[in-house]
Amino acid sequence: MNTEQIEILDLTKDLLHAITQADWAAYKELCDDDLTACEPEAHQHLVQGMEFHKHYFDMADASPYVGVTTTLSNPHVRMMGDAAVIVYVRLTQRIGADGKSSTTAMQETRVWQRVDGQWQHVHFHRS
Repeated sequence: MNTEQIEILDLTKDLLHAITQADWAAYKELCDDDLTACEPEAHQHLVQGMEFHKHYFDMADASPYVGVTTTLSNPHVRMMGDAAVIVYVRLTQRIGADGKSSTTAMQETRVWQRVDGQWQHVHFHRS
């Protein structure tokens, strides 16, 4: 990976860390206000804006992502000028109430756009 691709990978890791830590301020800083998303929580409908996502940060104690370990498996970054796409499988490990460990896998595609010299997360698809 070149320097720009590593930057996108690092920003994506920062974004996922903000999610697992329920850090709304960090998440909001990384995302464009008009973020679009297609994800299981939206029942595969396109969601636009940040309000839908804030709901999950507001209920951090019930969030399925707080207190987990996240691994990006086989990430691939494609640079396209002031846009970048990263695809990977997100492995999420957690300990259940019964004390047993489980791992889930989600395929994710995230789109980043450079706006005024800063990368902003503008779209994602998770399935």
